[in-house]
Amino acid sequence: MTGPLVPFREIVLKVHSRCDLACDHCYIYEHADQSWRTRPKAISDEAISWTALRLAEHAKNHALPSVSVILHGGEPLLAGPARLRRVCEELTRALDGIADLDLRIHTNGLQLSPRYLDLFCEYDLKVGISLDGDRAANDRHRRFADGRTSHPLVLRAVDLLREERYRHLYLGLLCTVDVANDPVAVYDALAELEPPRVDFLLPHATWDQPPARPDGSPTAYADWLLTIFDRWDAAGRPVPVRLFESVFSTLAGGPSLTESLGLAPTDLVVVETDGALEQVDSLKSAYEGAAATGFDVMRHAFDEVAAHPGVRARQLGLASVSDTCRACPVVRSCGGGLYTHRYRTRNEFDNTSVYCTDLEALIRGVERRIAPELVPLAVTEPGALLADDQDVTRMLSGTLTDALAGRAGEPWADAWDLLVDLDESGDVLDEVWGHPYTRPWLERTVAAARDERPEAVALALELPARLAAAQVRHGHGPDVPVPYEGGVLRLPALGELTLPDDRGVVTVRAVDGGFTAALPGRAATRVHLADPRATAGWRPVRTVGGRDGAPLLRLDDLDPYRDCHGAPVRGRLDEVEFAAWDRLLVDAWALLRATAPRQAAEAAACLTTLTPLESPHPERPDAYEPDAHGHGYGALGIALPSSPAELAEELLRGLRRSKLHALLQVCDPYAQDGQWLHPVPWRDAAVPVSQLLAETFVRVGLAPFDPVGARSARAALDTLERAPELTVSGLRLVDEMRKELAAAGEGRVRG
Repeated sequence: MTGPLVPFREIVLKVHSRCDLACDHCYIYEHADQSWRTRPKAISDEAISWTALRLAEHAKNHALPSVSVILHGGEPLLAGPARLRRVCEELTRALDGIADLDLRIHTNGLQLSPRYLDLFCEYDLKVGISLDGDRAANDRHRRFADGRTSHPLVLRAVDLLREERYRHLYLGLLCTVDVANDPVAVYDALAELEPPRVDFLLPHATWDQPPARPDGSPTAYADWLLTIFDRWDAAGRPVPVRLFESVFSTLAGGPSLTESLGLAPTDLVVVETDGALEQVDSLKSAYEGAAATGFDVMRHAFDEVAAHPGVRARQLGLASVSDTCRACPVVRSCGGGLYTHRYRTRNEFDNTSVYCTDLEALIRGVERRIAPELVPLAVTEPGALLADDQDVTRMLSGTLTDALAGRAGEPWADAWDLLVDLDESGDVLDEVWGHPYTRPWLERTVAAARDERPEAVALALELPARLAAAQVRHGHGPDVPVPYEGGVLRLPALGELTLPDDRGVVTVRAVDGGFTAALPGRAATRVHLADPRATAGWRPVRTVGGRDGAPLLRLDDLDPYRDCHGAPVRGRLDEVEFAAWDRLLVDAWALLRATAPRQAAEAAACLTTLTPLESPHPERPDAYEPDAHGHGYGALGIALPSSPAELAEELLRGLRRSKLHALLQVCDPYAQDGQWLHPVPWRDAAVPVSQLLAETFVRVGLAPFDPVGARSARAALDTLERAPELTVSGLRLVDEMRKELAAAGEGRVRG
């Protein structure tokens, strides 16, 4: 097995190997592995000392910022306060100055009392309590050996933890699922105790010893948990439930939050009362010795355990699951289930989980219930995407002041104060954030400031020009002192004015129909935007279209940040070239409106700027790469085609690429890109999901012009729908593309 070792960040320390309950579902005493019978009841001083030493050594070697130690059993409180104090003292002393120590204890609560909790307060040792619900549910399994109920004593322990002086130690409740219990009664009983968290645990089972299914349902456990989900959701989710939150996280593209789900590598090791180092405890349900490693803390470092084949098998993520799981659309959320639950004698752990049908039903059930809250509106509403894209630019601007660290001095402070005033006074700043080339300016400026490059200040002081231009476009606003260099005042989206001095500060004032630019000691220059030829030295950003149904778009051949389209840009166009762009755009838009009216309407709502390129984009499979779209939503870089049809297709192609890039800024349609490779109808080689999604997204957009491409796009959508990498947002995006294809097909039929 290859790959780096995964360090242990969580240690389960068995401080006592016996219990004062006789729970008939306990994996320690009632399942296959009976090694507890040969172990000392309480952990020895030697084992405590060596555990602390090995843990400190491990944390230091791997530069771990923190480690978690869970005191466990049996029943850990049976070790007594003195032994528990020694454990806490030794661990705290050993890790001092090396790593933060997160101490926890999992207990049945029967022995819990103020003398324990006062000790736990000294070491900030958090307490988790096992409780299976109301009295009927808890008494089904969690009884004393003579059959007496434990429920009142557990409630007493929880009430003690809920007292103000101990509340900060209350970690939560652990509940083992039993489908014979009433799920609503179980949830209500747990929620009434106001736990900081609830963990619902599937009972340990294997294919050799499958879980009980009283009604024979293959989804009995999922149905039970989803009933609780609905109750919990209807109540406003008053308490965190780790199982549900883990599914939320993975459906949105995040990590799993529990060992029992997800593909994250295991980072847990168990220290038994005799110092033996073992794998995760649940393996004791599989067979005798399943958790054993042959190592102990007295003779072996934790790294030796991390290299053990059994441990490594649970650190391989996707490679550790069966072929069936690997091809399953929900594997990223379920992770093949708990490793123990995959065991079968004939082929050991190379199986799906014995809870496979339950896990899929649970994940799909949660997905159906929460999809609306996880999918950004931008996925379904282009108008929302435009606003969200502006917010991305706005948030990026907020990092600039910190990055500059005061190096830009008073001119920057004055510009920032003006920005804040404009933000509070109206929507002028929408003109700034909505300009598609504001983002590349910000990205370059922030990068230069963070690297402390000399040009950072000059780049930052372009902000006043952007504020002035926004006010001019808006038609009003206060005077803005704008620094300039090279004898040119550049106002984004408006144009550039040649000035008599090489550098200086010019005051820009928005006036009716244009602006004035005043240098100290000189008469102000008036620029009439509607009559650009009236002012000597003024070169405007010209517009094309605006007639016969075509939108009015800027043809920007001046902005210094327009070189972000992945291909060389053209310089200033002459009048003949400009007229050719104008004519082709109007004709191309007429074709768009006739052939793809839905896409034409969406384009008209978001597109503001065309930037002429020297040559067409090279054919590249990485069109989804952010480096090819370093601008805001609303600009396209296009080389002038030879016909309206070519321009119409280029507009659609560019818009789709730009739209997908904007979506990737505000949502995560996939996770773990590259873990799987997928077949592509139009390629010989399989590709990662990011490439398949990007190319399919473009082909769907071009479907009105390309019926053959539409058919291959439909096949690609079938593949994407089964892709484990897709999040809820990704699946909704696939659904939206299906609707687009259907609409394109209907349009062709009507045509």
